[in-house]
Amino acid sequence: MQSTFSVQIDSFRKVNKIQNAWSNADFKTMLTLMDFDEVDSLDDSELRDMCVMSLGDLEPDDGAMIVLTHLFPTLKRGKIEHMAHDMLQDRSWEEYPDCLFHERFFNAYELLREAYGSKFAKPTGVEMTLTVSAVQAEDLAIFDKSLAPSMVRLLASGLESDALMHRLYEDQIKGTSFPEASGIVWQLKQTANNGVSRQFSLVGSQFWLASFEHIQSFGGVAHADSVG
Repeated sequence: MQSTFSVQIDSFRKVNKIQNAWSNADFKTMLTLMDFDEVDSLDDSELRDMCVMSLGDLEPDDGAMIVLTHLFPTLKRGKIEHMAHDMLQDRSWEEYPDCLFHERFFNAYELLREAYGSKFAKPTGVEMTLTVSAVQAEDLAIFDKSLAPSMVRLLASGLESDALMHRLYEDQIKGTSFPEASGIVWQLKQTANNGVSRQFSLVGSQFWLASFEHIQSFGGVAHADSVG
């Protein structure tokens, strides 16, 4: 069942990195993949710089392979090689066919640009905060049931009917299962609950969310995924 909401865009800004996307454990793993000796002897404050420096000592496609091998541990080497090569020409955080890979590609480009500069495209993402209001507090329970699918369906309501999101994901927007939602909105959390309104913060690709830079508010409908 569809619920109707009013949405206020409280803030919108473009970003080129996601805060805390990389952990010290990530840097240690990549240094190990690069056969760096005595990783455990490094101070935590040195790990990122040493990882970036070590990546920079490699050819760009080899550096990309290290990062992608870490980010996609289940993929075969041949697939990783192909993806790493494509990164030098493409905007994989937007163009790779499986959107569930996009956030990891975004983070990969951010780190590789630190090592290689403009040899890799600058990724652009979006941070937004928005307030969602309903007539009845119960309507907002869809966000408790399936947060990302409900939010992406609601955001789709704020876009033109011929927007790419509608063209590619019409069945999921109208249907009862939207596994790709977390590939469109990468990070999403509720930051306030005031009964008939809730505030959310999210991070996603400019590819999907650019239109909201020029939208202050909109009315929309959404529903949760079905369980089972």
